[in-house]
Amino acid sequence: MATNCKRAIVVGASSGMGRLVAERLLRCGWTVGVAARRTDRLATIEVVRPDGTVVRPAKASIDITAADAPQRLQRLIDTIGGMDLYFHSSGVGKVNMLLEPSAELTTVSTNALGFTRMVGAAFRYMAGHGGGHIAVITSIAGTRGLGPAPAYSATKAFDNTYIEALEQLAATRRLNIRFTDIRPGFVDTDLIRGSHFPMTMRPETVADDIVRAVTSRRHVRVIDWRWRVIVALWRLLPRWIWRRMPLRA
Repeated sequence: MATNCKRAIVVGASSGMGRLVAERLLRCGWTVGVAARRTDRLATIEVVRPDGTVVRPAKASIDITAADAPQRLQRLIDTIGGMDLYFHSSGVGKVNMLLEPSAELTTVSTNALGFTRMVGAAFRYMAGHGGGHIAVITSIAGTRGLGPAPAYSATKAFDNTYIEALEQLAATRRLNIRFTDIRPGFVDTDLIRGSHFPMTMRPETVADDIVRAVTSRRHVRVIDWRWRVIVALWRLLPRWIWRRMPLRA
């Protein structure tokens, strides 16, 4: 898996896709810094490379909803000597059929405000350091408004649009910053465990696909082929049909 980028920061690496991607980058020879709100889960991240070397990432506690998160990110960047790839895997989501307010607002705080805070900090760093690559995990849920998870689908649509806007901004400013928007279908991680979503995918398979998309510098990657078909069909449905679809989770 050849690449010119060798220093990666993975935010949201305590579990799920962030952790799996961090492990794969480490195994492939990257220098990796990992961050999460809870650092106890980061302590167990280590991999054995093909030559038998045991490697571990640098670690930092970063709460992306906190005002000091960009400063903490900068300290982690300094620890590993720079940042060629910023990988954002921090997010929350909840089925909220009763529209419980705290769940909606927590989702917005993390997936929209926290996302903007961290991706913006990464963009500004790369703008001042010759460029880089920003990759984010969003979701197929951003394709249309999903009634069972209103804030989740709305914030993922925001994330999709924000990355598209930054891509245009980088081109306008002639910055050497690349972007990858990764939109998985439903993955069997803690985020959806206990719900009954269709066509859930194995996390390990999705992580492999994510790393391929990042190292090949894809602009947008919907995972997997089944979800690419479904997303294409969703986009074709008129709004009057969509609002009558009885979605359940």
